[in-house]
Amino acid sequence: MMRAWILPMLLGFCGSLVAIGLFRQGSPGEAAAILLMFVLLAGVNSPLVFPRSIGALEAQRHSAVDGRPVVYWRPGCRYCLRLRIRLGRSTRQLHWVDIWRDPDGAAVVRAANEGNETVPTVVVAGRPHANPDPEWVREQLSPPA
Repeated sequence: MMRAWILPMLLGFCGSLVAIGLFRQGSPGEAAAILLMFVLLAGVNSPLVFPRSIGALEAQRHSAVDGRPVVYWRPGCRYCLRLRIRLGRSTRQLHWVDIWRDPDGAAVVRAANEGNETVPTVVVAGRPHANPDPEWVREQLSPPA
């Protein structure tokens, strides 16, 4: 759990140090802008941006029942963030597994990607797809015509 918060905490800490330095130099407006930028970066890289993660086994069970894809991701991954943002509200239709919190999820990703933890890995109908295009993932959510 703590591993997922390292980057956001580091960004917040660094932003605070830079803002304090600018404030002491007499630039409170610039300090506030820099701090806001670092806080936003920390927020975007935090687990708060993603839907609630579930375990890999639970996600596989749910996917077998409802046919929705499973997304294996990790905090701080810019490709995972790109997928999350580009999917918009559709993210709630997916089952999300944080591989840093779930060893079974990490094992699934390594098995699908020749031993590498390449994320996002999206599993649709039992077939893994490493770093797929977000539009393709959205198409997988639509019922077949």
